[in-house]
Amino acid sequence: MFDMIRTFQQAKRIIKIIIGFTILIIGLAMIVLPGPAILVIPVGLAILATEFIWARKLLEKVKNKK
Repeated sequence: MFDMIRTFQQAKRIIKIIIGFTILIIGLAMIVLPGPAILVIPVGLAILATEFIWARKLLEKVKNKK
Protein backbone atom coordinates (compact mmCIF):
# COMPACT_ATOMS: atom_id res chain seq x y z
CA MET A 1 0.00 0.00 0.00
CA PHE A 2 2.79 2.42 0.94
CA ASP A 3 4.59 1.67 -2.33
CA MET A 4 1.47 2.57 -4.28
CA ILE A 5 1.17 5.93 -2.49
CA ARG A 6 4.85 6.64 -3.05
CA THR A 7 4.54 5.77 -6.74
CA PHE A 8 1.53 8.07 -7.06
CA GLN A 9 3.47 10.93 -5.42
CA GLN A 10 6.40 10.38 -7.77
CA ALA A 11 4.06 10.39 -10.77
CA LYS A 12 2.50 13.68 -9.59
CA ARG A 13 5.96 15.19 -9.21
CA ILE A 14 7.02 14.12 -12.70
CA ILE A 15 3.80 15.51 -14.21
CA LYS A 16 4.33 18.86 -12.42
CA ILE A 17 7.90 19.04 -13.70
CA ILE A 18 6.86 18.26 -17.27
CA ILE A 19 4.03 20.81 -17.20
CA GLY A 20 6.28 23.45 -15.63
CA PHE A 21 9.06 23.03 -18.19
CA THR A 22 6.54 22.95 -21.04
CA ILE A 23 4.96 26.24 -19.94
CA LEU A 24 8.39 27.77 -19.37
CA ILE A 25 9.59 26.76 -22.85
CA ILE A 26 6.38 28.14 -24.41
CA GLY A 27 6.96 31.39 -22.53
CA LEU A 28 10.55 31.59 -23.72
CA ALA A 29 9.37 31.01 -27.29
CA MET A 30 6.91 33.87 -26.85
CA ILE A 31 9.83 36.25 -26.41
CA VAL A 32 10.34 36.09 -30.18
CA LEU A 33 6.85 34.92 -31.14
CA PRO A 34 3.65 36.85 -30.48
CA GLY A 35 2.25 36.20 -27.05
CA PRO A 36 2.32 37.29 -23.41
CA ALA A 37 5.77 35.98 -22.46
CA ILE A 38 5.87 38.28 -19.41
CA LEU A 39 2.88 36.41 -17.97
CA VAL A 40 3.65 32.87 -19.12
CA ILE A 41 7.27 32.61 -17.95
CA PRO A 42 6.46 33.34 -14.27
CA VAL A 43 3.64 30.78 -14.36
CA GLY A 44 6.07 28.11 -15.55
CA LEU A 45 8.59 29.16 -12.91
CA ALA A 46 5.91 29.08 -10.20
CA ILE A 47 5.05 25.49 -11.08
CA LEU A 48 8.72 24.50 -11.13
CA ALA A 49 9.34 26.38 -7.86
CA THR A 50 7.24 23.80 -6.05
CA GLU A 51 9.91 21.22 -6.88
CA PHE A 52 13.20 23.09 -7.48
CA ILE A 53 15.04 25.68 -5.39
CA TRP A 54 16.69 27.24 -8.46
CA ALA A 55 13.26 27.98 -9.93
CA ARG A 56 12.11 29.53 -6.64
CA LYS A 57 15.15 31.84 -6.59
CA LEU A 58 14.66 32.80 -10.24
CA LEU A 59 10.97 33.47 -9.62
CA GLU A 60 11.89 35.80 -6.74
CA LYS A 61 14.24 37.71 -9.07
CA VAL A 62 11.45 38.05 -11.64
CA LYS A 63 9.02 39.25 -8.95
CA ASN A 64 11.50 41.85 -7.70
CA LYS A 65 12.00 43.31 -11.19
CA LYS A 66 8.35 44.35 -11.44
